[in-house]
Amino acid sequence: MSEPISALGMARFDGLAGVADCGLQGMITLRGDLSARAVKSAVTTATGITGPKQPRPLQIVTGKAGTAAWMSPDEMLLLCPYGEVDAVLAAMQQKLAKAHALAVDVSDARALLQVTGPSAREVMAKLCPLDLSPATFQPGTIRRTRMAQIPAALWMEDEMSFQVICFRSVADYAFNLLKTAAQPESGVGYF
Repeated sequence: MSEPISALGMARFDGLAGVADCGLQGMITLRGDLSARAVKSAVTTATGITGPKQPRPLQIVTGKAGTAAWMSPDEMLLLCPYGEVDAVLAAMQQKLAKAHALAVDVSDARALLQVTGPSAREVMAKLCPLDLSPATFQPGTIRRTRMAQIPAALWMEDEMSFQVICFRSVADYAFNLLKTAAQPESGVGYF
């Protein structure tokens, strides 16, 4: 059996902002009625977060055991260590046994990238049709969007770092987009 590897082999670029492949990340997509008792119990089992109650704006929240990202009214993305996905999914499946819900391991179908530095917000704004102003897009806010020609989800961990999830099949394209937007000479100084 082959060993799992990250989409970009831990590639890095330093320019106007740092761009990096974050490596292997456990990801579970959960679809269903997020207010259902079984779904809430599965989320608590996977992350340690009680709930979920969908916030406005959509948020990403870290609990004792993992992270929950609200993706839509009936979908969450749960993050956990890559090596623990099978165990977390099995525990969730027990909670969801009698519920109309779906929990699927999507870890190997996605890539996680990070954009860091004082100009990270500017780099992301060049590529995404979102209002990324500090008043609107704050740490903990998550959005699904397009990054140039590809679908992506992004959130801020803190004021100077974004996490970006895209399909693994376009990870190289996403990395090159971010690298181009982060070229040292490309500063706009908007934010």
